[in-house]
Amino acid sequence: MKQEEVFQKALKGKKIPVLTLDNKWHRLFTQAECSPDIKLLSEELNELLKRQGKITTETKEIKKIKSRLMNEIVELMDSLNGAEPGKDTNKQLEEKKRLINECNEKVDAYSDEMLELPKKIDEVNLKLMLATMECCYHYIKDNTKEINEISDWITMIRKELKKKVIRKQEGELKNHELYSYMHDIFGADVIELFDLKYDLSQKPVKKDN
Repeated sequence: MKQEEVFQKALKGKKIPVLTLDNKWHRLFTQAECSPDIKLLSEELNELLKRQGKITTETKEIKKIKSRLMNEIVELMDSLNGAEPGKDTNKQLEEKKRLINECNEKVDAYSDEMLELPKKIDEVNLKLMLATMECCYHYIKDNTKEINEISDWITMIRKELKKKVIRKQEGELKNHELYSYMHDIFGADVIELFDLKYDLSQKPVKKDN
């Protein structure tokens, strides 16, 4: 089974938030680099969301215009007081009716589009989620490999460090033994001359005679 099919199966029945509106989703890509697919899908999703928002706003505005036109028709009819409308009034009524029909056509067209938009948004959002999971999966995989390599290096360095510490302690102990031996045999005066010649910067504490 392909990785995408595995992800699709895992996401089945899950409520997916609109990713480009989710701050947590955006924060993902401060860690993982955004792939070209994710960039394109996020742009497509944002365009669909903008379109949905624009249609919602314009539909409200058109309905307001339609309501105003209908009120104006009622006012014109009331102003006639039952008399037949004249040529100018007829012209105004016809123009307002024409505008109302245009409003109805636009609202109907927007209604049809609004039925399709949520489906399109869900489809693109799902593709974006799958691309995101794929990207994160590879990032985690590569990151885990690097973590394991660093862990192995640290383990090796610890072993080497332990060996070096033991060698350092053994060297210090041997120096101390040699220095003490020479001090006991040759005395402090000779040892001081020896110190000057060999420039022993870390000289062990001398024993009393």
